[in-house]
Order: sequence, then C-alpha cells, then structure tokens
Amino acid sequence: MSEKLIQGYEVVIGFETHTQLATQSKIFSRAPTAFGAEPNTQACAVDLALPGTLPVMNREAVACAIRLGLALGSHIAPVSIFARKNYFYPDLPKGYQISQFEIPVVQGGEVEFFLGDEKKTVRLVRAHLEEDAGKSLHEEFHGMSGIDLNRAGMPLLEIVTEPDMRSSDEAVAYARELHKIVTWIGICDGNMQEGSFRCDANVSVRKPGAPLGTRREIKNLNSFKFMQQAIDYEIRWQIEQIEDGQAIHQATVLFDPDRGETRAMRSKEDAADYRYFPDPDLPPLHISEQWVQDERAQMAELPRTMATRFVAEYGLPEYDATTVTQSKAMAAYFEAVAKACGAPKLASNWIMGEVSRRLNAGEIGIEQAPVSAARLAALITRIADGTISNNAARQVFDALWAGDSKDVDAIIESRGLKQMNDSGALEKIIDEVIAANADNVAQFKAGKDKAFNALVGQIMKASKGKANPQQVNDLLRARLAAEG
Repeated sequence: MSEKLIQGYEVVIGFETHTQLATQSKIFSRAPTAFGAEPNTQACAVDLALPGTLPVMNREAVACAIRLGLALGSHIAPVSIFARKNYFYPDLPKGYQISQFEIPVVQGGEVEFFLGDEKKTVRLVRAHLEEDAGKSLHEEFHGMSGIDLNRAGMPLLEIVTEPDMRSSDEAVAYARELHKIVTWIGICDGNMQEGSFRCDANVSVRKPGAPLGTRREIKNLNSFKFMQQAIDYEIRWQIEQIEDGQAIHQATVLFDPDRGETRAMRSKEDAADYRYFPDPDLPPLHISEQWVQDERAQMAELPRTMATRFVAEYGLPEYDATTVTQSKAMAAYFEAVAKACGAPKLASNWIMGEVSRRLNAGEIGIEQAPVSAARLAALITRIADGTISNNAARQVFDALWAGDSKDVDAIIESRGLKQMNDSGALEKIIDEVIAANADNVAQFKAGKDKAFNALVGQIMKASKGKANPQQVNDLLRARLAAEG
C-alpha cells in the first residue's frame, strides 16, 4: 500500500528489528549457536538459569554492535548498562531477560534507501544488546506443550527506528536495506526463515496534522512478503475501526498468512510493566575509542560508500549505484563486468534488467548465475562496438544462460547474429527502400516524423534485422537531406 494518504488518513510506521548476531557462542554463556539441533541440546547451566550461575559478556557480540553503529553513523556509547526486563513466560527460565534500557550501546544513526527513484531516510533511536528467550513447542507433543531452550541466550541486537515510515512499501524497503547492511558487514546471516532477522512493525493511523494515533505492534514478521501483507491489512483494519466509531487499543498482534489478517495476541506492555532495573550480575560495558577504531579499520567498504564511489568512478546514476550494491556479491559482479567491458552504464543496465529478472525467476542469487562476469562483459563489449544489436544480444544471453559452452563470438558467428555495418551495402538497401516508398519519403519531407520511422522499419526488414539501427538512422537522414 503505497499511498501516503488513505481515505484521508496518514499512516505512521516504526520498526523494531531483532538481529541475531553471528557469534559462535551465546551472549552470556559458552553454549553453541548452531541452528537446527535437537531441543535442549545447546543450552548450558547459564541458559537454564540454574542456581549459582553468572552471565559473562561475549566480546564478539559487542564487536558486532560496534560495527553496526559504524555502518549507520550512530554514536557508540563508551559506557552502557545492562538491565533486567522482568516478565513471566514458560520459555524464560530466569523470569527476566537481560537487555539494555536506559543506556544502549548504539544510539541514533540512520538508514538511507531508495523507494523507486526517491531517496528516503529513516532515523534510528537505538540498537541495544540483549539475549533471546527460548521457544514454546505446541504441536509435536499430542496436546501437550514443550519448551526448547536452544534459543535461550542467543545474542540479539534490537534495532529501533523513529516512526518515520508512511507506507508499507516504505517499511519493506527499509527492512530490505537494513537486512542488506547487517549481512554485508557480517554481523548476521540474515536467514529470516530461521529467525535470524525478525521484524516487529508498530503501525498507527491519524488525520494529517493530528497527534500520533494509538499503535499496534505486529510481531515476528519473518518475510518481506508477509510484512507488506500484514501492514496493509492492519492499516485497513485500523481505519475501518475508527470510521465505525471504535477506539484503537494498544496491543501486540500476530499476522496469520493463511487468512491474510492480523489478530490480537495480548495488550501491549509499556516499559513500566517490565520493571526494568540494572542487572547486578553484569558490570557496565566499557568500549574504548581504540576498540572502535580497530573495528573501523577492519570493516570492508560499506554499501553507501561503495555506491558513492561507483557514481564517481563509473559515472553511474545514484539509483543504479544503489541497486548494484544490494549485496557484496552483486557489487563484485558489477565491478568485474564494468572493468572488463569498459561500458559501466551498459553493465548496470544488464545486471539490473535481464540478469536480475532471470535470478528472480529462478529464485537464486548472483553467486549461482550461470553467466559469469567475464562472459557478460564479452557480450556487452559486442553490443558497445556495434557487432550485435540489443535484440541479438538477448539471443546470445539466452544461450549463455542455458549453458552454451561456446564463447560469445562463436555464438554470434554460429547463429548469424552479426549486425550489418557495411555502409556500402546499407546504402544500397536504403536506396531501394526510398525508391519503393515514395509516399513515405514525401510525408517525411512534409514534416511527418512517423514516415521516417516507417522507412527505418522497411530497411530493417530488408536487412533481416541485421542492420545497425543507429547507422541506418544516420545514413537515411543524410540520404533524404541530400535529396532536398
């Protein structure tokens, strides 16, 4: 739902994203973090909250938080505090979750992205470190419930935005950009199906200029498709309620993808409900400026920085540069093609167009593309030097994608796809077409441009599509101008 105003209402959306950090052990224990193990086989005494156990901070989890802060232009707090977030639930053995409340490790920052060709910016409030809870299992036990504590203590970085988004399209674009950033800098594997990247959307509606409306939080959105559907449904539901004279009550809701609707799970808690207080078992977290600088020195070129370089170095439009830096692999593929063919804009056009279309259709990443960067560069080189037309190039690309092992030039030769660039042969065809189409010639001289296009069409037909279109245009105009 892309409209900013829907039935006279403005949509307001904020996000909380739980990013599971790519560490080898949990945030406060040495238990492993691998996905898919048998229930309760990756939970140690600390995760089970057995008496006498104490949490110990995972240094790599802190390093991940620092990297995110650097990537998003945030302030990294030199001192931050851990707190106990108290609530009672079967999958939380301690009766509280260790999180950060008053002083988070990452403060402020922003995420920039494109919605269509419009640049958007979403401001961040904070990103704080915390532990995950376990998981309740209800279906496997024949009417009984079980608790799997493998997830208990998994390291999370919760990233919270200001309510800056105004449509589901904008919200999904933000989530995709954040997903790109956390996977790019290597702090999260981004696997949404396994719960490594889980989004909660706070959605409200209001009349333009009115105070913020009452928000409802849609929990655990683990696919971009469901994210859009859930937000769109929630927007419509809230507007319908208000139009019917009903009040919106703050609540936590879940999205049912089978029915395509949200349903209330519980009333939404406020911070006071959790009775936060500093965790006495964990000292304040100190992050030195040297540690920050060490992390900065080790970080790869960030997507925003790389996109800016592509604009300066390759002359790409900003939209193209942002699109081809959607992943490290895509950026590397583009740069390899651009350097090999010397036609960066053509390279970005092909990667954003035909290559991306085939990847999406096959549901594969650029790493699995059957056409290597070198072969695509060879194809683009033959387009740029006029050897083949764009139409012929698509035929060659089809052959490459289908696994033809011949090189580009051999495919062009074997299929007779070379453009006719012999000006003498073309001039002969042009003369024949002009002689056979006196009416179109007269119409063109009378100022009707469509007649020129008709003549070009006849020439292309006579050349069996092999004539170089630009050369045809130039020669035909010169020939017609010479006739007066």
